[in-house]
Amino acid sequence: MATYTIIGDDGKEYGPVPVEEMRQWFAAGRINASTRVRAENTGEWKPLSDFPELSALPQKSFTPPPLPPPIPKAKLSGLAVASLVVGIGGVFTCGIGALVGLILGIIALIKINNSKGRLTGHGLALSGTIVSAVFLCVIPVAMLLPALAAAKNKAQMILCVNNEKQLALAVRIYSGSHNGQLPHAATWCDDIKPNLDSDRYFICPSAGITNRCDYAFNTKLDGIDESKISPSTVMIFESDGGWNASGGPELMISKPRHARTYLVAFADGSVQILRESQIGNLRWDP
Repeated sequence: MATYTIIGDDGKEYGPVPVEEMRQWFAAGRINASTRVRAENTGEWKPLSDFPELSALPQKSFTPPPLPPPIPKAKLSGLAVASLVVGIGGVFTCGIGALVGLILGIIALIKINNSKGRLTGHGLALSGTIVSAVFLCVIPVAMLLPALAAAKNKAQMILCVNNEKQLALAVRIYSGSHNGQLPHAATWCDDIKPNLDSDRYFICPSAGITNRCDYAFNTKLDGIDESKISPSTVMIFESDGGWNASGGPELMISKPRHARTYLVAFADGSVQILRESQIGNLRWDP
């Protein structure tokens, strides 16, 4: 039986030994395919793998460990994409899409975080969640704005009605202290001002321009005895003429200040809210 001598890792010679013992050494890790080996009765040292009779030694004695399973390629999350698309579409669906997009975005974020790298699209899911949440916050505000605007217009109309009532009352107070005669049309603001506790009654909160007075006096009532005037005669009306402005229908504002309506104070002190179609039926003569 052939025997072999080897040079170990420590540089020392071991052997001669038969092939079976070398197989045990190989299994124990003492030798490998590059170990220097010399056959019996020869003087040449060669790697173990160069000996035909020993070339099968590694295959018989060593089984390589199995390769790890391949890592699957990461997949883009369809929910993440859907959350962003549906969330943006919320502007066209009155917020329904935004609500769905928010739910899909949250679910996508949870699945991506739990996928251990098998799912991608965290940024898309986060964007879809944020966009949807923003739409859900903005939509109620947008829906509330018209109601707030309507409430503001209503409040301004009420204030303007009160202004004309106070001005009409001041005219009647002036008449009571001037033998029943109404103020002069050319100076009516100056004449009734002492009967008011504030100049704010001359200012309409809905007027688009800045005037000292946003109302006018019916010039046909200039200095007339109050007892000779019909209660339904126009006394004070909205106008952009300014302080002491007086005149007739030509001086009335062309564009209504209060949601397509006009405010008119009559000789009896009442104030009416009139539509444009009613303006032509007003009485201007005493």
